[in-house]
Amino acid sequence: MEKTEKTRYSDSELQEFKELIQGKLKSSREEFLSLTSSLSSPNSHGTEDTSGAYKTLEDGSATLEKEQINQLAARQKKFIDNLEAALVRIENKTYGICRETGKLIQKERLMAVPHATLSMEAKLKQG
Repeated sequence: MEKTEKTRYSDSELQEFKELIQGKLKSSREEFLSLTSSLSSPNSHGTEDTSGAYKTLEDGSATLEKEQINQLAARQKKFIDNLEAALVRIENKTYGICRETGKLIQKERLMAVPHATLSMEAKLKQG
């Protein structure tokens, strides 16, 4: 009997991925909220009573820190969007199928990068 290659993950495997993704989404959303709330709290370092000599240095440092937090928040938001898109693919039963080759993405890769849409084979061709 010829072994046919799997074309999609089983419903139980999809459920396993769904739980993994929902867990990652929960922690990612919490981190995103933490980042955005730290952006909206003014002067969290309590430098309002320091002398003027340090004020300019602090302002520059605070600006840089805000930019870094903004970048982290944007990256986190993109990660959340990618995870949400992966949940949609699970519902459509297209999750884990490489968008380039049409083959199944290795389970180990999906466990590490649950929002992956490319197999390693396709990803390496991009490089």
